Amino acid sequence: MEGQNRTELKDLGEFGLIELIKNKVQLRNASTLKGIGDDAAVIKYDDDSKTLISTDLLIEGIHFDLSYVPLKHLGYKAVMVNISDIIAMNAVPRQITVSISLSNRFSLQAVEEIYEGIFLACELYNVDLIGGDTTSSVSGLTISVTAIGEGKEGKIVYRSGAKESNLLVVSGDLGGAYMGLQILEREKQIYKESPSVQPDLSDCDYILERQLKPEARLDVVREFESLGIKPNAMMDISDGLSSEVMHICKSSKVGVSIYEDKLPIDQQTFDRARDNHLDPTMCALNGGEDYELVFAIDLSDYEKIKNHPMFTVVGHFLNESEGQTLTAKDGSNHALEAQGWNSFKDDEE
Repeated sequence: MEGQNRTELKDLGEFGLIELIKNKVQLRNASTLKGIGDDAAVIKYDDDSKTLISTDLLIEGIHFDLSYVPLKHLGYKAVMVNISDIIAMNAVPRQITVSISLSNRFSLQAVEEIYEGIFLACELYNVDLIGGDTTSSVSGLTISVTAIGEGKEGKIVYRSGAKESNLLVVSGDLGGAYMGLQILEREKQIYKESPSVQPDLSDCDYILERQLKPEARLDVVREFESLGIKPNAMMDISDGLSSEVMHICKSSKVGVSIYEDKLPIDQQTFDRARDNHLDPTMCALNGGEDYELVFAIDLSDYEKIKNHPMFTVVGHFLNESEGQTLTAKDGSNHALEAQGWNSFKDDEE
């Protein structure tokens, strides 16, 4: 049976698999307001607030490399990755559960290091660790975190609310986490070839922190409240700006135009990309793991964010028939492509 009409996961892709599962799911409970298909599930138990739930899995050798990722940073990042999905719904993370499987090469001290990072994240973001599971593994380390959040009635933001003429806005800057990963991978290869050579991490502090210790943008959600803004659609940037914007377009049935010269790229990201013969624009569009927020707002909200240090308008939404384009610095238009993370690509690729 396994060999008959076999479809490889790499051919379907991560999002194709999610779509296949979503289409087979039947929701049977009135309390389930939103299941698969957004950054978090939404469950309503009372009239004033809704419960949001999101889960992510981090697997050694796929999502992280312990040759350069400190265990404390890994624990911290595992929490950030998950609560960022709650924040992307314009909600507040309240609790997490953490499940870990480990092989016998990990000591108690190693586990304690991981949880040091988890506890620090919980402290800084006022989140409770309320449970989880631990088990043995024959293949390294796996961490699964489930985040539970609270969203107020009328405040939760989905992917599907973007409208024609809405502005496309991002928080922070883009491409730093990807460039941090490139530097770490470069130094790993140099070490493998010449163990006596000291790593060269000069002028890389910012991009390394972006990769190893990302911050979920709860401050942005609080700023929305302060400014009186409710985005019409929003996602966090985990797989790259292009990928996330294309998801918003698909869910909202709109087109989009992004302007290359508007993309916020930190100078260190730009310089290290050029040093490594990479296009900074491609790092910003497709790098991923920045965990910034990308969102749609009404034109009438522009004055509230104009010149705001947290936000950059990078484009606008269009009629669906106009497609999804990137306007280059020379004025030429190119079809927007998602070249970010693919969980099921071939190992050889």
